[in-house]
Amino acid sequence: MELYNLTSNLEFLLLGLSEDPELQPVLFALFLLIYLLTVIGNVLIILAISCDSYLHSPMYFFLYNLSLSDMGFSSTTIPKMLINLHAHNRTITYAECLTQVSFFFLFGCMDSVLLAVMAYDRWVAICHPLHYQVILNPRLCRYLVVMSFCISLIDSQVHCFMVSQLKFCTNIEIPHFFCDVPELLKLACSDTSINSIVIFLVSIIVGFLPASGIFYSYYKIISSIVRVPSSGGKCKAFSTCGSHLSVVCLFYGTGLGVYLSSSISSSSKESVVTSVMYTMVVPMMNPFIYSLRNKDIKKALQKIFSQIICYLPI
Repeated sequence: MELYNLTSNLEFLLLGLSEDPELQPVLFALFLLIYLLTVIGNVLIILAISCDSYLHSPMYFFLYNLSLSDMGFSSTTIPKMLINLHAHNRTITYAECLTQVSFFFLFGCMDSVLLAVMAYDRWVAICHPLHYQVILNPRLCRYLVVMSFCISLIDSQVHCFMVSQLKFCTNIEIPHFFCDVPELLKLACSDTSINSIVIFLVSIIVGFLPASGIFYSYYKIISSIVRVPSSGGKCKAFSTCGSHLSVVCLFYGTGLGVYLSSSISSSSKESVVTSVMYTMVVPMMNPFIYSLRNKDIKKALQKIFSQIICYLPI
């Protein structure tokens, strides 16, 4: 069987969600709406935090960066999918595929690490409120964000390098709407045992550490809240981390759902449909969760809309 030289003009064919031509316009409209809501929602969060000095605190600094990461995560897969649906051309070049893999893991990992950092922020705020400003000073906050980016960059480059070592045969069809690494490993004509082991170990480490940090932080938070004598105090303490906990459950719940569905079911189509949840729906839902459950964000957004209305010509 002929193997492609990696320097040649290799192209993949993304099969997407459906090959039904009548369904293409519906999918295009649906995913365009999801992408617009994701971008607009996260831009509004970023504007609210930037324009309101009251929101210049560690918690909103991390939320600001999470919104940037969410937009990057969505922009890695959805625009290419929209272009393919609109142009009726499902091809993606080898270079584009590697780029997509790199940015997918960069922003996906950064989401995970930032959620762990935000859990640490809530732990300090609830368990050590008197020392909150001292512990989470601006220098440490910037360091945590830079650390999140560096960890994510290493993770993305490892995945990208492992994929770049694969050899592929002719007529490559990926049963997905983006260059999914597990699907690429299945399609490779070369031996993928070392690639699979390295990718698995890196994924476990990068996934396990943030999840462990979140679990430990909320264990300490719940232990601290339980000791609060008044029910009003408990509700107030829980309300400060309600939005973050909702986003954590949504992010890891959908990610775990994709992993379990791909392990239990051999159908690639079911895995593709499930992937829509964590690649598109989760980044879209995050700004809604934070804006609807957070009074400070709602007040900041109301100020922005009021200013916009004032400047509009009557």
